[in-house]
Amino acid sequence: MEPNLTQFKKGVLELCVLAVLARADSYGYDIASQLADAIGMGEGTVYPLMRRMQKEALVSTYFVESPSGPPRKYYALTDLGRRSLKAQRDAWESFSSAVTHVLSPERNEGAARPDTQASGVSVPTHLTVHKATEKPGT
Repeated sequence: MEPNLTQFKKGVLELCVLAVLARADSYGYDIASQLADAIGMGEGTVYPLMRRMQKEALVSTYFVESPSGPPRKYYALTDLGRRSLKAQRDAWESFSSAVTHVLSPERNEGAARPDTQASGVSVPTHLTVHKATEKPGT
């Protein structure tokens, strides 16, 4: 997997977990399975995140008897978790829209060159900053 793709996935993992839990309470393996199917994230990444989210009060836990073994630890969104989901979803939608806009071929093809304004006047494409060697007023 490309390094950038791994970083993208890690960057949205909490948002995805919150979104999964917004649909229904779930246990760790089920959350990990859903995320493995959807975005290719494995259990090893999900469980540490779930512990952190519990410490941060984004999720609460409870146990449910399992017909095939020990009780399962279920995770549920708290009010803080719901607010965090909304804030992260809003930020994601804004960010992903901006990235899509930047990557759009229509934007890049046929667009005016960045070094000219509509008037045809040349605009600098870079800025050189010189570090001051003296304190102001000396």
